[in-house]
Amino acid sequence: MTDGLIMLRRQFRHMARDLSTTLLLLAVPIIFLLLFVYVLGGTLGDGLGGQGGRQAYVNYVVPGILLITVASAVQGTSIAVAIDMTSGIMDRFRTMAIARTSVLTGHVLGSVLQILCQLLIILAVAVLVGFRPDATVTEWLATAALLTATAFALVWLAVGMGLSAKSVNGASNLPMPLTLLPLFGSGFVPTESMPAGLSWFAEHQPFTPIMETLRGLLLGTPIGNSGAVAAGWCGAIAVAGYVWARRNYGRERSA
Repeated sequence: MTDGLIMLRRQFRHMARDLSTTLLLLAVPIIFLLLFVYVLGGTLGDGLGGQGGRQAYVNYVVPGILLITVASAVQGTSIAVAIDMTSGIMDRFRTMAIARTSVLTGHVLGSVLQILCQLLIILAVAVLVGFRPDATVTEWLATAALLTATAFALVWLAVGMGLSAKSVNGASNLPMPLTLLPLFGSGFVPTESMPAGLSWFAEHQPFTPIMETLRGLLLGTPIGNSGAVAAGWCGAIAVAGYVWARRNYGRERSA
């Protein structure tokens, strides 16, 4: 635990010295939010039924923006891991009497905490542009737990990507498809409005049940079995990412 906390402090120092990357990754979901609310929100909101309009669309789109925030942020995790693996610092760590997993622990904990801070900023911006959740304290706690679980799962996946990439450029490209998944789910339009094949994919991809659960918790829409499916996806992705990361890290250590 001591070694992991030291590596966590190292990650915080790196983040403080590289604020430009953090701000760039934070800008992506903000641009998406402003674009879809102010440029497309009026038209897309009318297609939601009921009163529709921009106000209804702001409430609808925020869960998708939150997922894009997480998916964008883990790109920085993949890059940071790849930098460690290609800069020679890992060889230096291997000569030190520290826990083998402490380096990965520092990356994971630092990234999760950074993502949670970014999510708070995105929620604040969403409120400024008209987002009006009606969640109770319990529902807010459940929302925080689900977002933390999602961040934890995707961060481990990004760590695996960073360890498997041959270069920093490759590590920056591997997580990019994660940012697109909310677009091909229920993040911006209902899945039933899509063509048959795309609708099937949108219904069964990992991000849709997470977004539907967030929407239900924050806005009181029906959740159904989305909560259980979302928890299952988070668990599966976290385990797969952890196993992938440990295998690649162990391979590097024995090389």
